[in-house]
Amino acid sequence: MTVALWSQSMTGANPAHIGANAPTVKPRPAFAQTDLVALSRYFSLLMMRNITSDGYVIEDPTSPGVFSAPGCVIAAPSYPANTPGVDQDYVFNWVRDGAITAIEIALAGLLPVPGGVSPSLVDYVNFAALCQANAKNSATVTLGHACFTITGEVRPWSEQNDGPAIQSIAIMTLFDQLDGATQTIAKQLVEANLAYLLEVYQNKTTNLWEEYEGYSFFARAVQLRFFREISTNTIGIAVPAGVADAISWLESQLAIHWNGQLYVSILDAAEQAGYDANIDIVSSVCYGGIEPTDTKLLATAAILRRQWADPSSSNYYPVNGADAAKGLGPLFGRYPGDHYDGDVAAPVVGGHPWALCTANFAEFQYRLANAIDASGAIPLDQFSEPFFAELGLGASSSAAEASAALRASSDVMLRAIVYHSDHYELSEQFDGTVGYEKSVRNLTWSYASFLSAVRARSAAAPAAKSKPRNSRGPKS
Repeated sequence: MTVALWSQSMTGANPAHIGANAPTVKPRPAFAQTDLVALSRYFSLLMMRNITSDGYVIEDPTSPGVFSAPGCVIAAPSYPANTPGVDQDYVFNWVRDGAITAIEIALAGLLPVPGGVSPSLVDYVNFAALCQANAKNSATVTLGHACFTITGEVRPWSEQNDGPAIQSIAIMTLFDQLDGATQTIAKQLVEANLAYLLEVYQNKTTNLWEEYEGYSFFARAVQLRFFREISTNTIGIAVPAGVADAISWLESQLAIHWNGQLYVSILDAAEQAGYDANIDIVSSVCYGGIEPTDTKLLATAAILRRQWADPSSSNYYPVNGADAAKGLGPLFGRYPGDHYDGDVAAPVVGGHPWALCTANFAEFQYRLANAIDASGAIPLDQFSEPFFAELGLGASSSAAEASAALRASSDVMLRAIVYHSDHYELSEQFDGTVGYEKSVRNLTWSYASFLSAVRARSAAAPAAKSKPRNSRGPKS
């Protein structure tokens, strides 16, 4: 890996943001020279450090003598005792994070053992089955329970009904890399998730950021993708009659999230001011059933970019101005009123950019470029015009020009992540003023989102194990 010696004056920097002992000179990634595809392979190895096996075992940091079961995907190896300035413990298995990670393992092209089996994915399915069984046996949680210990026990947490959907999408994606016995377990997992989701998809649920209970755009989008893919699955799961109705209902309900300017993240919830525009709308393209060509999505994306990259915005991240001078960025956060930086006891108004949010936006643009290449047309109308105008595109632009501009824009977003990484390691967040990494270290989802974006860049993001289908967005 090529690195360049990097120096930055500390004048005006706030030690509270970067740590009083942060070095002023250290090797930095040569972001302009880095091959993103080659780097993604390295990131896949860093991501794998957070996945246990029978040979790679971790100890629960708060329960000495308690050791991980194989197949546990921890969110990060950070907990308060080893991460100063952070009061949250991430050494747990979140269903959503684990599924997103499993998808990347399945599509990473790792060498299988003889017979075409991936041991990591076999472990993942067995751990998921353990967690599901423990949820079933609990009197206090549902199959939508979001978080489990490293031994697969229920952790007191919220119910998040995007989890069973994205877990099932992951299993359909990785199914061919399992042995016969594990395939049987995998099918049982999906069948249980399917039955559960058919009962609850019309209900409120805790949202992606685990802050509010309501009608979540992201959860609905992920459920929609799951129901569409299960309806054409090729792994032998019978499709109940209710699936078609669920697809139609979710399409119509997603359309209701449009408020005339943007898609609203969550409905019928007492959310704080500044919750929109929310990056989870764009993340719904990466993990859910929302098409990147949806022009109302593009209207939302334009607002997302302006709120953090426009110096006139009250939510502007100063780091994006410094990065723009280097031909990098912008970096994206979760939502304008964010206050979380890993330390719940000391909230920060406005929050900070996240690696996964930035990678998700880059992936969305790569997917949009791929769609424009395939159709030969730019989805330009009164809703999407501001989004394309930010890229210097308009009615006179060709499809080839639009595709090239989108890809170039996404490339510099990923290179901003590389530039602000700590010797290529990715934390959860970057400081919005000076760009140093913040919050928990080595967030699994940060790596997975980068890998997913690079696959979309290469137009190499195959769908789950299902037959071809007609894809639609929310009904207008």
